Amino acid sequence: MASISLRKIVKRYGSGPKANQVIHGISAEIADGEFIVIVGPSGCGKSTLLRMVAGLEEVSAGEIAIGARIVNQVEPADRDIAMVFQNYALYPHMTVFDNMAYGLKIKKVASAEIKTRVDRAAAILELGGLLQRRPRELSGGQRQRVAMGRAIVRNPQVFLFDEPLSNLDAKLRAQTRLEIQKLHRELGVTSLFVTHDQVEAMTLAQRMIVMNGGHVEQIGTPEEVYGRPATTFVASFIGSPPMNLLKGRVSGRDFMVGGITLQLPAAAARDGELIIGLRPEHLANWNAAEGWPFKVEMIEMLGAERLVYGRLGDAVFTLRIDASLRPPKVGATLRLQPSAGQLHCFDAQTGQRINA
Repeated sequence: MASISLRKIVKRYGSGPKANQVIHGISAEIADGEFIVIVGPSGCGKSTLLRMVAGLEEVSAGEIAIGARIVNQVEPADRDIAMVFQNYALYPHMTVFDNMAYGLKIKKVASAEIKTRVDRAAAILELGGLLQRRPRELSGGQRQRVAMGRAIVRNPQVFLFDEPLSNLDAKLRAQTRLEIQKLHRELGVTSLFVTHDQVEAMTLAQRMIVMNGGHVEQIGTPEEVYGRPATTFVASFIGSPPMNLLKGRVSGRDFMVGGITLQLPAAAARDGELIIGLRPEHLANWNAAEGWPFKVEMIEMLGAERLVYGRLGDAVFTLRIDASLRPPKVGATLRLQPSAGQLHCFDAQTGQRINA
């Protein structure tokens, strides 16, 4: 196992004034044995960053170190990493055993050692009864576990996962997430996991790297990223439904937004034009005698909870309530009281968090 160090990583395609820069000086330190999830929307550069760690893309500037060794010029096969792709990339004519053993056979590992490693990986992934089957005889979840087994048998210093769950249905994704968590607990191998799914990121990560447009927006634990988003992008991307973001003008406790004036529970970090954020569940009372006037426009039933969509004046707002409670009626006006200490302030121009 080994740590990973990203030092001012830049990626450009082309050269000169027409060069297209897609990664803009990213730096991060990943500890030995840590499970890091790189999350962001499609096209933000997360897979490109992972492929540079793997050696499948050249680094335009900066350094990548795995352990104590700078690997910019090291071939992928010599970096001691194992990668699991979105596409399982299994050999259709080979059995599960042969698919998992193939990389070891190429390296001329002894047959007894190969069997030991494959059997161990199969036991971890519950593939013991499937070793003589071919990929066409497996479900999508089983094929993905074979792909992970092929990575495990190599005993790498680093695991790299490039959206490995994207081809699975929702139930299989949830099941495979649990298997990946169990795998990391048992093996403790440093892991980088790329996804655009913020639920995957929140459930898997020890720490998250949230990316947008080739930049890092925030690095932190899921609790830190959800509870104290560094930017409006993070606030809107992490969380389902996302944080309510209301752009208006603050004077003391008066917040003018959507054509109306709301009373804040406490004075904001500063006066002037601000974006105030509030998670849909962070309301002390959503049916009070006094508070923010919220007109209900639509309600979604999601099993254990309901999402209530409506407006504060002209501003769009979402409320999350427990499904066991009697829901409001569409067209009704509720009085919302935001929870003390749960309002987030952001600069209206830069989107950066403002700490009180």
